[in-house]
Amino acid sequence: MIVTVTMNPAVDRTVWLDHLEKGGLNRILSKKTDVGGKGINVSKTIHTLGLKSIATGLIGGKSGRMIERVLQEQGIHTDFVRIEGNNRINTKVAETDGSVTELNELGPHISEEELNDLLQKLYQYAAEDTMFVFSGSVPDGVSDEFYELAIKMVHQKGAKVFLDADRMLLKRGLKAKPDFLKVNQKELETLCGKKISDAKEAAILGLQLLDEGVGFVAISLGAEGAVFLSQNFCVRCPGLKVPIVSTVGAGDGMVGALVSSWEEGISFEAGIRLAMAVSAAAVTTQGTRPADQMMVMKLYQKVKFEQIQ
Repeated sequence: MIVTVTMNPAVDRTVWLDHLEKGGLNRILSKKTDVGGKGINVSKTIHTLGLKSIATGLIGGKSGRMIERVLQEQGIHTDFVRIEGNNRINTKVAETDGSVTELNELGPHISEEELNDLLQKLYQYAAEDTMFVFSGSVPDGVSDEFYELAIKMVHQKGAKVFLDADRMLLKRGLKAKPDFLKVNQKELETLCGKKISDAKEAAILGLQLLDEGVGFVAISLGAEGAVFLSQNFCVRCPGLKVPIVSTVGAGDGMVGALVSSWEEGISFEAGIRLAMAVSAAAVTTQGTRPADQMMVMKLYQKVKFEQIQ
């Protein structure tokens, strides 16, 4: 069973421009409204791949009702905790060169009672055959220790954890030794306080994370591809060349593919191939819409592996 946890869900409004003119007039070429949040995006990828997940987290207000309704219409099972506040509305400005400027609201304030309700729900789902995906930011009222505490709690019941977070949430979450970790280049540089110039340098930092108790590490490097590490392998997969529409959701697609591979019990090699294909295909779609499966299968065959010495 896969349970995705989105602490800060959102209604995502994406607009497309030729070029963002800072301080000037910008004309919108097209726009799209979707529901998201990193965990929710992972659930959408899992659903597209033909598997099931439970999307949980914190929802409230008009935005929250829209989030739940859209997910249920898409066939995704939800089990959210209701909150007093209203979920955020984010704006993403995508340019024709593929760059994206994100304007994200902070989100609602979460009470201690609401947070405890969520922790109780997570504890009930925790079991040896459960994979939790903790990803994204947290709203006001939730401390940077939340992922660390939640991971330790579900680990007590034998559950597995995939962590995809940033800054202090990531730093504190690592103390709980998540089983799987996904970071991008910027997140890893911020965590380690070092600039990364190539895949080998990324791998060296990834090996340090393995030494700290993480079981599997995926490091996305944008157009340069990604590095994948465990105690048994260390490989780089070069980036796949695709037409870029929007990079929003590409990392969530990678996480969704890796989690789906774990659920299906397929090999790490096949899972990495799928992750690279899904992530690359995701940048060809608008907003946070999951990748086209025909394109995923075509890209799957093109994924290459390079050993990092």
